[in-house]
Amino acid sequence: MAQESRRAAIAKNLKNALPAHPPLEKVGDAVDTAISIGIERHFEAPLLEGEPELYKWYRITIPEGIAGDGSGYFIYIKKAESSHLCVFLSGGGVAWNSYMAARPVTGGKVAAGLPNYYWNNLRPMTQIMNINGGITELNNPENPFDDWNFVIITYATGDFHTGNNDFCYRDENGQQQVLHFHGWKNLQAGLTKGKEYFPDPDKLLIAGDSAGAFAVPAVTGMILEDFYPETSDVTLLSDSGQLLYRNWRETTEKVWKSPACVYEPVRTDNITVDWYRNLYSVWGGRLRYLYAGSTRDYLLSAYYNDVITHKYKTTPAVQNRYYRHMQEMIRQLREINPAFGFFIYRWQSMSLQIGGTVHTAVRHKRFYFRTAGGKSMAQWLGDAVNGMVYDVNMEFMNGHQTHRVRRTESAGEDD
Repeated sequence: MAQESRRAAIAKNLKNALPAHPPLEKVGDAVDTAISIGIERHFEAPLLEGEPELYKWYRITIPEGIAGDGSGYFIYIKKAESSHLCVFLSGGGVAWNSYMAARPVTGGKVAAGLPNYYWNNLRPMTQIMNINGGITELNNPENPFDDWNFVIITYATGDFHTGNNDFCYRDENGQQQVLHFHGWKNLQAGLTKGKEYFPDPDKLLIAGDSAGAFAVPAVTGMILEDFYPETSDVTLLSDSGQLLYRNWRETTEKVWKSPACVYEPVRTDNITVDWYRNLYSVWGGRLRYLYAGSTRDYLLSAYYNDVITHKYKTTPAVQNRYYRHMQEMIRQLREINPAFGFFIYRWQSMSLQIGGTVHTAVRHKRFYFRTAGGKSMAQWLGDAVNGMVYDVNMEFMNGHQTHRVRRTESAGEDD
């Protein structure tokens, strides 16, 4: 409650200090709207009617689903000629209290540098984050996943795809609102629909970026047990899932009201490590485990700064702290499973003002960038799903030893 009071005071002072309609916020909102209109008119993936054509993205409405603000929910699918399937868990921020719930992402808030924590709807602009980039790009000869089937589990609930709660809060104007933490329901409904098109994959990649990266170890057990129990060739990838917060257990259990299989393993301030530790205790080496991350992630370091100082802003000092936490996280993941594979990157943030390094790569053009060692993330991940797990750029982590390439016939089996 003390934290909420401090945040309320900060918000009140900020509101009094700013003009009623900050110019940057108005411009940002206008750009957000214009992009959404442009995508809707010219580039939006069509709603699926009948059987899907090969190598084309479609939206499928999920009537049981709901976005955070109460609007509609849908997933994306792409059908290919192979029997390989990627279930991709999208990112889009996080919320765990009333202050964050009242500040979803908008173009205006981003432009004005105001706190914006999570996407709360699937307006057309969010298509940019979901398809036609990186691993989801079509007709790119450098993409080893072009011939894979895809189910994109979209995300606009702020709960790492695990929530099951209707959370009441007051918005910035003092009006009573509800944030629908329905990530778990959306995920299950989306997977149910996806299985109609892809019932029996011979290879399965469960991947996620940002919030979806956190979700991968939390929901993999459910995906395998309830939807794909016969698929034995399974690879996991979390791209950028690091945020230390001492109240994760309370958040998952009491705020999001996630199922017990999600909140019970949470014991520390690193929820990703807790979830991977629990997953490995059940599945062991039957799966391939991969983690990718940016050394001084400008966005995740801003979230962390907000946790410790209540300032949603990245700085060189907090970026360095994030880097040290990443070193420890890699050590912990390797301790859980010595066969964990890592891809570390440090491409600089485009903003000289905020500094740091980029946030996520797997659904960005960076997916194809070659690093100093000559390997791209596309090559690294393509090798991994075919049984060859290794590290790239671990020298960026100052002394962490790389491990040798492991060629496997099926996930987790060494030569």
